[in-house]
Amino acid sequence: MVTNHLKSNYVYNDILTEKLEENALNSISTTRGMVQKGELVVAKGTMVNAGIYQKLESLRAAYEEDAKVAGDRRLVLLGQLLLAGLIISLLMVFLYLFRKDIYADNRQISLILLVITGMLITLSWAIRIKAPSVYYIPFCIVPIIIRILFDTRLALNIHLLVVLIAGFFVPNSFEFAFLQISAGMVAIYSIKNLIKREQFLISALLILLNYFIAFLGISLIRDGSFTDIEWLNFVPFIFSVLLSLLAYPLIYAFERMFGITSDVTLMELTNTNSKLLRDLAFKAPGTFQHSLQVANLAEAAIFKIGGNALLVRAGALYHDIGKIVNPQFFIENQVRGINPHDSISYEQSAQIIIQHVNQGVEIARKHQIPEMLIDFIRTHHGNTRVDYFYQSFLKNFPEKFVDENIFRYPGPIPFSKETAVLMLADSVEAASRSLKEPDALSISDLVERIIDYKLTQDQLNDSDITLKDIDTIKMIFKTMLMGIYHVRIEYVLDN
Repeated sequence: MVTNHLKSNYVYNDILTEKLEENALNSISTTRGMVQKGELVVAKGTMVNAGIYQKLESLRAAYEEDAKVAGDRRLVLLGQLLLAGLIISLLMVFLYLFRKDIYADNRQISLILLVITGMLITLSWAIRIKAPSVYYIPFCIVPIIIRILFDTRLALNIHLLVVLIAGFFVPNSFEFAFLQISAGMVAIYSIKNLIKREQFLISALLILLNYFIAFLGISLIRDGSFTDIEWLNFVPFIFSVLLSLLAYPLIYAFERMFGITSDVTLMELTNTNSKLLRDLAFKAPGTFQHSLQVANLAEAAIFKIGGNALLVRAGALYHDIGKIVNPQFFIENQVRGINPHDSISYEQSAQIIIQHVNQGVEIARKHQIPEMLIDFIRTHHGNTRVDYFYQSFLKNFPEKFVDENIFRYPGPIPFSKETAVLMLADSVEAASRSLKEPDALSISDLVERIIDYKLTQDQLNDSDITLKDIDTIKMIFKTMLMGIYHVRIEYVLDN
């Protein structure tokens, strides 16, 4: 009877029990032992016994516990996304204001974001696996790749942004930022003018020297003694510099993936022992010599007015590559007294001359010449007429209707300083060969007439070249042509 009137006042609750167990487990300390404030845990050179080892492990556990983020993890992630978004926004603003050509090119934007993301993923992976030091990561790869594929300003800006983002996730953020920013600047400045592969090794040595000086300075500030410096802590920097040499194969891969041409590739293409240039020298020797002279003229001019001298030199060497197909139809390759144009019509002659542009484009693409060099082939005659055959047709057949397009190059006209300078150098060098007695006056008159004619034909309208640049180009061409033809300037002495 009594049991019928008893009621249970203890009820087992699975959820509450699990919560209490979890709280109990969380309340258990992950550390053991006691270390008083200011107490020495272990001295340098001291044997580590079981007790000291336990204290060191407890110190590590306490440090990691303090580093854990409190609060809602979703809000922490939101904060990280806000900071990353701010950094990327600053980069996009920089590109919009100062490099609109990159801002408008999705391939180049994708490459930049890939480099940044790849480095940050590497950092995240190193933190996740608890790498002994973040300084094993070759942060200098980023500025090296961006500098070689783009330019100095962009490389410096991107490196600063990457270091700022990384600074949120590494210990001793200021020390980290100082070491990486200074090393990145050295990397950028040491490969400013890349003309040899050996510069990669020189750059690596300079980066290592920068790390050493910075490491030594920071250690002296912190310890105040040479004897207390932990030189083993410098080992990660050595590995980092060695890993930064991976930038070279990465640059090659990015060039192929994104269709970008670096100065390293341009340098290789200017080697006159390359197969295509050897073919030009063998099949069209006159054209090859003409291309070398054009390269010298254009390179000197673009260096003076500002531009990519290596690019214009490479473009000049390949601009007439289409003349390999019918070299005998071009005057610089003809044997004296033999002219195949004498046996064909003026229209046919003009078409053969004009076709060397399209044939050059086809040959260049077949040999995987970069598009930025193919632009020089397409634009070096713009949409001008083959005037010699056009005027000859009008003179000999005045009663016939003439379709001017038969005698006109397809274009386009030059659209950069480099392509414009090449057009001018090509025309001036070719015309200078017709001078019977080249002297200072005839060369000066020739340069003025050729360049002014291109201006009146609107061939330079899209090239972003100024009248001041034109005057400078004229001066450079006159000086160099007088040197080529060994012209002496006559001086009149006053009585």
